[in-house]
Amino acid sequence: MRLRDWMMLISLSILWGGTFFFVALALKEVAPMTLVLMRCVIAALVITPIVLMLGHAFPNTREGWRDFAIMAIINNIIPFGLIFYGQKIIPSGLAAVLNATTPLMSLLVVRFVAGEAWTTNKLVGVLIGLGGVGVLVGPEALGGATLINALGMLACLAATVSYGFSGLWSRRLKAYSAPVSAASQMLCSSILMIPIAGFADRFWTIGVPSQSVLLAIIALGVLSTALAYILFFEIIRNAGALNAMLVTLLIPFTSITLGALYLGETLSARQFAGAAIIGLSLLVIDGRLFGIKPKAV
Repeated sequence: MRLRDWMMLISLSILWGGTFFFVALALKEVAPMTLVLMRCVIAALVITPIVLMLGHAFPNTREGWRDFAIMAIINNIIPFGLIFYGQKIIPSGLAAVLNATTPLMSLLVVRFVAGEAWTTNKLVGVLIGLGGVGVLVGPEALGGATLINALGMLACLAATVSYGFSGLWSRRLKAYSAPVSAASQMLCSSILMIPIAGFADRFWTIGVPSQSVLLAIIALGVLSTALAYILFFEIIRNAGALNAMLVTLLIPFTSITLGALYLGETLSARQFAGAAIIGLSLLVIDGRLFGIKPKAV
């Protein structure tokens, strides 16, 4: 990965780092499936005009839209719905930690579904990174687990499996620019989510949310979805899907840092240690600083 790719990855982690905070606020007044619909519609309304202004072409074949519809299901509808359901049960910080298993799930998918060999540096780096996430958040995140908490955690873990499949499927979309990829999947997600949210929540019967919740939903749609997905697809185009998935290792650290800067929260020595371990894991995965030559395992 080039320096530009790393900078985009860090920027994406900041945008997605606020996702769990915005979702936690929005779920106080909005049902999960309706929130998925609102997130996708807002993002589509933001990205689509950008694509048109840039003069980029949307897919012009049935197969092209089919590929984006599948991407919408496995990269938006399924994981968003599972994570939002999970966040109704478990704390947002724990949801972010569980989301950090996405690179490991991606490795498992490409190994057992696509039949691709692992490399030692990626496998070891991801395992180190997961250990860093555990240090960052600490053992108290798992305290007091009950059956219902376990369901919430399983929902978030299932979302990472779906993200793993989406990383593999995204290879079919490399011919499209990042804005087109982001807009196309959000348009498909919005259309598909209308009947789903209607059946699950009867969203037309829900009253207008409060101002703070509306602002959180707008930020979720514009910053953590529209802008974030443009960056995400650009990273995939430049550095590959597995490298793009590394962003999930940074999200918990980003969330805690934003809390310290804007919410008056403090960082402990343990959390700084966790951040250092995550940084080490990214260097191991990249391999170049230590002169690591990847070997298939």
